[in-house]
Formats: sequence, C-alpha cells, structure tokens
Amino acid sequence: MAGKIGVLALQGAFIEHIKALNSLNVEGVEIRKKADFTDNNFAGLILPGGESTVMGKLLRDLDLFEVIRQNILNGLPVFGTCAGLILLAKSISNDNETYFSAMDIVAKRNAYGRQLGSFSTNSYFKGIGEIPMTFIRAPFIEKVSENVEVLATVENKIVAAKQKNMLVTSFHPELTSNLQVHEYFLKNIVKKS
Repeated sequence: MAGKIGVLALQGAFIEHIKALNSLNVEGVEIRKKADFTDNNFAGLILPGGESTVMGKLLRDLDLFEVIRQNILNGLPVFGTCAGLILLAKSISNDNETYFSAMDIVAKRNAYGRQLGSFSTNSYFKGIGEIPMTFIRAPFIEKVSENVEVLATVENKIVAAKQKNMLVTSFHPELTSNLQVHEYFLKNIVKKS
C-alpha cells in the first residue's frame, strides 16, 4: 500500500497510530529527533493528539519545527488528530499563538471543556459513513475557507476536514478499533499526492 508513514512521537497518542498503521500493513515510524524525519523518505506524516503547546515547544527545541513545516507546505501528506489539528490550523480563536499555520481553518482549543468534556459518539464521516468518534479535551473547527472540505460534524460543530495534502479530525480515530479514517488518509491524501 503506502510507503512509510512518520508519526510524531514527542508526546501524546502516537503508539496507537502506529498500531493502526501496522494493522493496515503500513510501516509507522516514530519521529523523535530531526534525523528520524530527514533520514526517511516518508509517504505521509501523522501529528497525534496530546498537548499542542508542549508539542510546539518540543518541535522547536529539537529543531524539528521548520523542516516539518516546510515539508507540509511543500505537499507532504499529513493527518492531524486533536492537538495535531491545532498544530496545522492557520488560526486558533482562543489562543494568540499558532504553529505550522498550514491549513485554512480557525480552530478552538479545548472547545468541549477539560477532561470532563470528553465523550464518544457515532457520527457520519463523508466518504466513509457512520463511525465511532472519541473526543478528549477536543478542539473543533469554528471556520473553514472555501478551499477546505468539511468531512464530519457533531452537534453542528466541524470535527473533520481536508484541504489539499492535509486531513484533520477533532476526535481520536486511533483510540477505537475502527481503522476507516486511517484508510481514508492512506487512500485519499497519501495516494493522491
């Protein structure tokens, strides 16, 4: 299927993404330092959930930030879940800081509140159908530009979208046994680039 997929492994739910990729017979490679990224020719990249401010700081401290950002801006297929969505957003409505600023979306961090605002539901995902969605201190997307395709909403909030080489979800598909969102990334984002 796809070549190797890099998974940012600085913090957060990266192991679960690697297990999902392995279940689809795709090699997932942990990215912990600059050489992990630059020494591999990745077909795609996953930015997992976790704490976006911590990830942003570690990306800069480890000199990973700019090389990853340039690769994304140059078309490297990328899938951001939860904190990964925040890292990709051009604007964060309740934070002055942005990170990769690659996707034409406005994200709202911790939009459902703290840990108690975590929940699971089933909802429709365009091109897949109804799937389980697990939200943990999740953001949602407040606004998208016209070149962003909305893929899923929950309670009228945008929770999945794609733009060119970028796919984002507010929820954690890696925390369910359903592999369809990872398959969607591999077929529709990685394969098309």
